[in-house]
Amino acid sequence: MDPRDTLRPEVLEFTPYSPGLSIDEIRERHGLANVIKLASNENPLGASPLVRRVLARRSESVFRYPQSGNPRLVRAIADFHGVDPARIVPGNGSDEIIDLMLRVKARPGVDNVVAFQPCFSIYRLQAKLCGVEMRQAPLRQDFSFPFEELLALCDENTALVFVTNPDNPSGHAVKAAELAYLAKALPPRALLVVDEAYVEFAEPEEEHSVLGRLDSLPNVAVLRTFSKLHGLAGLRLGFGAMPVWLADYLLRVRLPFSVNLLAEAAGMAALEDNHFRLASLEAVRKGRAYLHAELERLGCRPSPSMANFILFTPPTDAQGVFQALLARGIIIRPLASYGMPACLRVSIGSDPENRAFVQALEEVLGNHG
Repeated sequence: MDPRDTLRPEVLEFTPYSPGLSIDEIRERHGLANVIKLASNENPLGASPLVRRVLARRSESVFRYPQSGNPRLVRAIADFHGVDPARIVPGNGSDEIIDLMLRVKARPGVDNVVAFQPCFSIYRLQAKLCGVEMRQAPLRQDFSFPFEELLALCDENTALVFVTNPDNPSGHAVKAAELAYLAKALPPRALLVVDEAYVEFAEPEEEHSVLGRLDSLPNVAVLRTFSKLHGLAGLRLGFGAMPVWLADYLLRVRLPFSVNLLAEAAGMAALEDNHFRLASLEAVRKGRAYLHAELERLGCRPSPSMANFILFTPPTDAQGVFQALLARGIIIRPLASYGMPACLRVSIGSDPENRAFVQALEEVLGNHG
């Protein structure tokens, strides 16, 4: 008997999440001393100095378990965002909250979940693993959201509707009022999950985020991450803000201690460092404007972005441009895995990184000319 026959059918057909290439991987492949990574939407300033000091101080405690439920972190998040702490569920990245929502809310073989196409692949991957049907409505050609088409896919068995705002990989964003309209139009069992991983970079944030509207939107949950603005991608920390009754059930089934002691300490420190937060926002918004203008100058078609990255279509073969940039030590993100083989995505880096990318791209496109 083939031992694979003992596995669940969903697992046999599974394709893993495809992350951006690592610096070490490209350094070895091309024999390069210096590599710049602009592929994974990481903070261009790194991590907060306050976070680094706190981590050094707390490292002596790593033999201890964190406090069950991370109550100090929950209180810090709730105070920072002005949200009832009973709504907050911290997680090992917002990915864990996505997985928990699917496991708690969607009935395998009965319910469905709805999202746009393309979307963050974790929605699709975890729905498949949970045995839940995934339905997707294509984005418009300009990457705007066709909400009526999304609603047309919903029925009485729709458990979750995912909308990423700003969207990944396009950077397109809508105002919170449009999401409130969508929430009110959903079937009774459906929960709208607004993934706000990049919303801090939208201008202005308060007009795009639904986090402050949860009291008037009983069927909405919000996902946030510490990976982007706060620069904690390597520590895996995120949270969901959701109806109190749902938060209660997620906390019941969440694996104990999924948020580790250092991630908890770093998250609280990150929320305290307002100077670093504002500097990060300034770096991203300034770099975004610079890269958008330079991409246009080089004959590319950049998509308007409210995130910390820009999707663009180069004037020649995207895969060829991607590989040529790799050979020059610049890692960006090809989008074939999103079903967009003609497009590329570049994260906003520091000023020197942005300039190095533009110089390398100019060389590549010149060589293709």
